[in-house]
Amino acid sequence: MIPVPDLPTLWALVIAFAVFAYVVMDGFDLGIGILFPFFAPGPERDSAMNSVAPVWDGNETWLVLGGGGLMAAFPLAYAIILPALYAPIIAMLLALIFRGVAFEFRWRDPGHRRYWDFAFTTGSVVATLAQGITLGALLQGIAVEGRSYAGGWWDWLTPFSLLVGVSLVVGYALLGATWLVMKTEGMVQNHSYRLAGRLAISLIVCIGLVSVATPFLSGAYYERWFAWPQVLFTAQVPLLVGLCSGTLLVSLVRRWEYWPFLLTLGLFALCLLGLGISMFPYVVPNAVTIHEAAAPNVSLQFMLVGASVLIPIILGYTGYSYWVFRGKTGHEGYH
Repeated sequence: MIPVPDLPTLWALVIAFAVFAYVVMDGFDLGIGILFPFFAPGPERDSAMNSVAPVWDGNETWLVLGGGGLMAAFPLAYAIILPALYAPIIAMLLALIFRGVAFEFRWRDPGHRRYWDFAFTTGSVVATLAQGITLGALLQGIAVEGRSYAGGWWDWLTPFSLLVGVSLVVGYALLGATWLVMKTEGMVQNHSYRLAGRLAISLIVCIGLVSVATPFLSGAYYERWFAWPQVLFTAQVPLLVGLCSGTLLVSLVRRWEYWPFLLTLGLFALCLLGLGISMFPYVVPNAVTIHEAAAPNVSLQFMLVGASVLIPIILGYTGYSYWVFRGKTGHEGYH
């Protein structure tokens, strides 16, 4: 007898992949916006902007897939999570719109470029901070009564959610710096190396603080990380984080061009794995599991057919875009 696939788990993996793809595709883009004030107006900022100009506007595809997938595959979770996190989610969406407008107008309205640069940075910081706060608020738990959100308007705002928000700002800034190390040369690249070194140390500290705090948010988290025998598996995650962090610092000291960016993505992947260990099988921590929140199997099957067609297409045209614009960039564009 052929076993029936666990469709809720499969869709949880699809959404996790979309979230990681968003970090890969849009993290360095937002990071460049966060770092914009550290680059001199003129050629430095133009070079940084040109490095993402051909690809930036397709990066939010994965954010739409993650949010839309949550609504379609896990409607109960969507109905609980959204009311709990309306404020940071709306702030994130408005900031993404704001920075998108600034991105375009800084080229077309050079007389007010410094204002558009400020808007670009502000939108990037607010969007990233809101994403981190949303993640931290979800991880710390959401008050649920029956099938509805039972908390208050400000429950999302806590020291832990702010810590996660600041950590994500540091992480995206490091992605932006290592992207520029990979895509630029000369003065901009040297400046990016210096920024990346400081940001790498800051991110390692932030990961350590969040990792220490998370198991104590809930007894269930503590059990998933430290109960025997799963501690034999979970202990490998901090070991890999330490190995990846050390290699990242070495790569920056030795001025490798491609490895700093890839190793930073490795740190993000390990953090996502840690998040999965803490939460699985819950989609609303310690309140609603992925199976309780899932749509009917027939709906999940129908959507999976569409996702199995569309995701490879998205990956294909995205990969082609990055391949076409694979060279170095300067203040006048790619060369």
